[in-house]
Amino acid sequence: MSEPTLKGYADSVSLTDEEGVVRVLSESVLGLWEVVNNLSRLRPAHWRGFRVTIFGSARAEPGTMAYEHVKRLAHDLAAMGCEVVTGGGPGLMQAANEGAREAAPDDANRSIGVRIKLEFEQHANAFVGRAHEHRTFFSRLHHFVLLSHAFVVVPGGIGTTLEALMIWQLLQVRNLSGTPLIMIGRMWPELVEWARRSMLGVEPNLANPADLDIPRCVPGAEEAVAIIRQYHEQWLRDRATAPGPADGHDRAAPGSAR
Repeated sequence: MSEPTLKGYADSVSLTDEEGVVRVLSESVLGLWEVVNNLSRLRPAHWRGFRVTIFGSARAEPGTMAYEHVKRLAHDLAAMGCEVVTGGGPGLMQAANEGAREAAPDDANRSIGVRIKLEFEQHANAFVGRAHEHRTFFSRLHHFVLLSHAFVVVPGGIGTTLEALMIWQLLQVRNLSGTPLIMIGRMWPELVEWARRSMLGVEPNLANPADLDIPRCVPGAEEAVAIIRQYHEQWLRDRATAPGPADGHDRAAPGSAR
């Protein structure tokens, strides 16, 4: 009597076929990326609130001049009616969340933290009203883009610079439009001037001269708030005239990625 044979699909891959298994796994991972890319076309309903993301250092201590300036900036934005978004960690992120909570202590949505899971940063700061957590910087950065109508960059290190440059590039390639990128402080004009000096005046130019005008460098919080107030007022006007969610439409805000 012959031994029974296991039936399988014609294109089945045995777990003993190492090369075939790797091929199936690779195709599956790439397929998942296609799913993620397709899902990322869906945008949250921007009519609910005008959100401003503040990127900044995790190292600044409470009571320092930088901490107090960012706290005041976020306070003024929240008092205006904006929802303040940060990375949810310590330093200037905490300053922004603290300022937002002081301006609107009864509204948790005014102070949002988009966290990254790190060994040395276990919890969101105490002033985050609503928290999101990510395992990768990639997904976290994408979440900032989906959430925000405006971006403010205050002094920071490598992580802050990465975040600023990502937003700058998305504006450059028109994946974002009508979204202000505002840089506060002395360090950022030097970065923009370095880019202008190094990327222009060579053959060929390494950047479009107009793209180097995308970041709006300002000396302090007052100027940043004035710029955002213009965008916020336009958003309110658009919200008043756009179809509401009952009509099955999102009230698109200026600067929402499409």
